[in-house]
Amino acid sequence: MNKIFPRGDGNGNTADAGSKAPPGGEADCRLFCCSRRGACLSAFLLLLLATLAALIALVVILGPPPRTPAAQACVTQMNRTGFLCRDQRSCIPASSVCDGVRTCAHGEDEEEALCREVPRSLPGFLVAYCGDPASWIYSDQKCDGINNCGDCSDELSPVTMCPPCGPGWWHCPSTVFKYCSCIPRSLCRDQVQHCFDWSDEYSCPRP
Repeated sequence: MNKIFPRGDGNGNTADAGSKAPPGGEADCRLFCCSRRGACLSAFLLLLLATLAALIALVVILGPPPRTPAAQACVTQMNRTGFLCRDQRSCIPASSVCDGVRTCAHGEDEEEALCREVPRSLPGFLVAYCGDPASWIYSDQKCDGINNCGDCSDELSPVTMCPPCGPGWWHCPSTVFKYCSCIPRSLCRDQVQHCFDWSDEYSCPRP
């Protein structure tokens, strides 16, 4: 009677001729897992490309997002430099910007980006520098008859070329620190010296 002996692999190991490697073994898993990782990577890349394509199509259809409008200059009713609010109608005085009070309807005159590092964060049209470059004032405070810089450089040349005193002012060298070369006519003939030459008491007509 013939006997069937298990076959050897040449190294003394035997294997059943009718047996098969269990599914999910190392060899099969290696092939399956590599294939699965590749499929997942391809699917991820396709999803990413589809998302980018959708975003590009959305931008093309709707256009780029609107930019925040830059600060714009305007002229107030007092003929002074102003700040145009976002509604494109309201023009507030330059000195009302970053003063702690929301003057524009939407408060853009007090936004952090505008006020975080005054005066460097302010647009140039809002700022005027004094004779001492370290000192500054708001542009609507220049040539307003008031000594805002403290040395009258905002009212007198050579730093500033201001027009002559207006009808509500009297031209004279002032003795009052608050004023420079003009004083309000309301101070004339009040029995107090406001001009070095006393012209406010002897020459200035009553208001």
